[in-house]
Amino acid sequence: MLLHGNWHEGSAWDGVSRRLEQLGHTAHAPTLPRRGLHEATSVGYQQAGEAVADYIVERDLRDIVLVGHSGGGVAISKAAELIADRVERLVYVSGWVLKDGESILEMVPTHYRELFTSMAADSPNNTVEVPFEPWRNSFINDADADAATSAFARLVPEPFSYLAGTVHFTTFHTLTIPKSYILPTEDIVLPRDDEWGWHPRMTSRLGQHRFLEMPGSHEVMFTNPRGLADTIVEACLD
Repeated sequence: MLLHGNWHEGSAWDGVSRRLEQLGHTAHAPTLPRRGLHEATSVGYQQAGEAVADYIVERDLRDIVLVGHSGGGVAISKAAELIADRVERLVYVSGWVLKDGESILEMVPTHYRELFTSMAADSPNNTVEVPFEPWRNSFINDADADAATSAFARLVPEPFSYLAGTVHFTTFHTLTIPKSYILPTEDIVLPRDDEWGWHPRMTSRLGQHRFLEMPGSHEVMFTNPRGLADTIVEACLD
């Protein structure tokens, strides 16, 4: 089960899904609720995690690996809390690992926080759309111009509620589900330091886990989907 990150829909995983299915796996990549709509919403990762759990129960899926990219990490954490008996492993790809009552917005450096807040306030529908240049330079910095332009065209507006909304956990941080964390080596969305970086700031919140690195930027599902799929499989090896 592949859960997309901010400004994405489930189709962001198309290349990864194809490779996983070539390797004999069944891939699901749903779009989280209320994404891509040009209208205000209060839905956030609390509701997204619940929707993912419902998706899994409705289809009676079991022995699942939940993979969360960026904000999708919050969705898999919440879903795992609700359907722990169906989950075999959690895999975070540059993923946010939140504590009870936290939001993504309070986890990002100040300049991002101010930018996203002002963009949402200036929009007609309380959404945030990433400008091309910052996204091209920091999010998909390993792509050539054509690949970056093509990927950018697939982005959707991000409801501010996904960034600013808090998520509540009761049992997630006590679950014994095996966990892995994949960090692309060219991911510079966050500073690569102890204060703001993905590692060890987010990874340390998982407790015992497998940590893997691979070539790619934050948008590795676009620029290296085959490599990401293979690394996800590797991340699931005991």
